[in-house]
Amino acid sequence: MSRTNWLADPLSRGSFSYAAVGATPEHRAALGQAVDARVFFAGEATAADEPGTVQGARTSGLLAASQVQDVAASGERITVVGAGIAGISAARQLVDAGFSVVVIEARDRIGGRIDTVSGDWPFPIERGPSFVHRTSDNFLDDELTALGVALLPFVRIPEVRTRAGAVVEVSPLGAQAIAGALDWAADQQQDVSIERALVDSGEASLSKTPNAEGLSDADWLEYEIATKLKVETGATPSQQSAWYATDIASADDDQIVVGGFSTLLTADAEGLELLLSSVVNRVAHDDRGVSLRLGTGESLSADRVIVTVPLGVLKNAAMEFSPALPFSHRGAIAALGMGVVDKVWLRFDEPFWDTAARLWTIVGEDADFPVWVNMMPLTGEPILMGMIAAENATRLSELDDDEFLSAALASLEPFLAVPDAG
Repeated sequence: MSRTNWLADPLSRGSFSYAAVGATPEHRAALGQAVDARVFFAGEATAADEPGTVQGARTSGLLAASQVQDVAASGERITVVGAGIAGISAARQLVDAGFSVVVIEARDRIGGRIDTVSGDWPFPIERGPSFVHRTSDNFLDDELTALGVALLPFVRIPEVRTRAGAVVEVSPLGAQAIAGALDWAADQQQDVSIERALVDSGEASLSKTPNAEGLSDADWLEYEIATKLKVETGATPSQQSAWYATDIASADDDQIVVGGFSTLLTADAEGLELLLSSVVNRVAHDDRGVSLRLGTGESLSADRVIVTVPLGVLKNAAMEFSPALPFSHRGAIAALGMGVVDKVWLRFDEPFWDTAARLWTIVGEDADFPVWVNMMPLTGEPILMGMIAAENATRLSELDDDEFLSAALASLEPFLAVPDAG
């Protein structure tokens, strides 16, 4: 087993940002603004397009580097805080442009929330992002392929099972209810949560009477919430903005990475000056430059700095800024939400299941692990990847590994192969 616990990780404090009630795209833009042409920001939370994704984070890093290039003199010393995809991308562009750059990273590795693990696994597993979404709209899959990274097509058509193990067809009622609630919310005078929109629009008033399969109309709304709304944002419907809800429409051009997502960073990081295992506690600036204080007590100076730490770290005030950040930045940090999505990878000696479906989901209850990816048809290995999100991830983050494993195995019971009667 390999599990993640991004909420408890002091260097992330969550998985990725989402639009909380009251948050707007303008908050992301505000967070991405430079402060006195000395302190710059990047990271998925600042991305105007595709926030919460590798593509969005990478684009934000390149944008921040361009902002630095617009105001910096040739040869200036630039410090990048954070060696995730945003930080490495920014540093690569600045070094190639002739600047003196050092990247400071609190972890003992590069990548941030892109975390590829090999070791005892028959293929590299991804503890962070696993998918490249909407490959027809970007070139990230082509770049990975050029680097020798294996990707496989992944059509998100699930096999849905009840808690009793019966395979059922997906009812459109849940998706229709959410779509109706969002349409209703779009006409309101102020933003409300998706939960509030469901209730006040009447879309949540679905029958709770079970049918022959033991499922009610209301179960399909809960299914849509558990398998899409929560997993796509890491937040509950009561936390998510109905005005700026994440687009959770299934795409037929997604690909799953099975050859090492971190290769993307390794290529860009080649030749960069990296200072690993170094926590930045304080960022101070004036009209002469920037001073950074490390957790060791050591101080470093630079002409400018690009801060790429996750939104969760900024919300936790783990990094002090002097002078204090402008209200626009603090307001954005407070308004945007930080979601929690964790993964568990399980490797078995033999498969206990008899389905070749790649995507498994569960309907009929709020399962801790509502979504599973079956790697067997993709790689030939009896390996499953489970996802847990929002309040379930928060609750299970406090469990030790044995308790966590028990919860994961319990949620897999619907997929146990039924022995032949003979």
